[in-house]
Amino acid sequence: MSTNTKECLLKFLKSAKPYLAVIFLQIGYAGSAIIAKTALNNGMSHYTFAVYRNVIAAVVFSPFAALLERKIRPKMTLSIFWKIMLLGLLEPVIDQNLYYVGMKYTTATFATAMCNVLPAITFLLAWILRLENVNIWKVGSQAKIVGTIVTLGGATIMSLVGGPTIGLPWTKHHDHNVPTTSTSSPTEINPVKGALFIAAGCFCWACFYNLQAITLKKYPAGLSLTSLICMAGALQGTALTLVVQRGNSGIWSLHWGSSKFFASLYCGIVNSGIGYYVSGLIMIVKGPVFVTAFNPLNMVIVAIMGSFILSEQLNLGRVVGAAVIVIGLYLVIWGTSKDQKSSKFLSTTEDVEPIDKELTEIKSSNQTLIGDEFV
Repeated sequence: MSTNTKECLLKFLKSAKPYLAVIFLQIGYAGSAIIAKTALNNGMSHYTFAVYRNVIAAVVFSPFAALLERKIRPKMTLSIFWKIMLLGLLEPVIDQNLYYVGMKYTTATFATAMCNVLPAITFLLAWILRLENVNIWKVGSQAKIVGTIVTLGGATIMSLVGGPTIGLPWTKHHDHNVPTTSTSSPTEINPVKGALFIAAGCFCWACFYNLQAITLKKYPAGLSLTSLICMAGALQGTALTLVVQRGNSGIWSLHWGSSKFFASLYCGIVNSGIGYYVSGLIMIVKGPVFVTAFNPLNMVIVAIMGSFILSEQLNLGRVVGAAVIVIGLYLVIWGTSKDQKSSKFLSTTEDVEPIDKELTEIKSSNQTLIGDEFV
């Protein structure tokens, strides 16, 4: 292999890292809705669920943060402290509790579908906060706007449009009269109430992503920030639970090997720990909109995994919706790439230079963990 070919390949792999990372994140998220729904249906309180997953994330990631970022961790200031406390409140406490309450009133599939409003809300907030460069007269910005709308349209098609069933060889022996994904009892289902809770949670989630992007400019130690967010969320969530569920000590029971324990472990490590950390790394170079733009891909992954693992049937509406989502994502990615050089998030010298300096130090001190990462 020639030198030029190797250089081109390395350059391609380096540029592809953010895309691969965010896709792997969505794969990790794909199973969390079903796992969480199972735990909630087995009697787990959404208050303690949110607390346990953040405690687990903090316990797992804090040692790595203490060891790998001890030399490059920025000084804690009052401004950063309050940002971390607000981050711990927005997603680990408010969003997670609203999302799990909404899931109790609906199904895992419905909850996943509702979360597709996240990219649009994040885009609007990032535009308002000037974290995302938008010029409606430029092709790149037009592509991002149209791509976001198209992606939401694809998610809506997947959620609402049925159509004829597509016969697949690995699903032909499945008994279609047996429900596979919905585990809610009829008396619990209230789509309107559930949708309102989930939509409110997504608003808090979008606020979290944008505030995380702002905080990373002054505190770019990703592992430390992740651990502190989870600690803050666990403390605030515990306080909320003790007040709201006063006298109900039974909700804290967690047995080894139970569905409640597995759900807390999985969501803590994958959603809270890895999710916050990797999202932050991508966010530094791509911005918060790029991270959330791939969220509708979650529905596509769930549909594909469900057809293989659970022998769920795919209908034409899901396939068409998935295709539309892919087209929308392509437009967002292309538009982001087009606008990246002129993006305010990346072009503000006073913000970017400290980040570059910190990231260079992080790369040299935690090479075994994050390698070259995304910069």
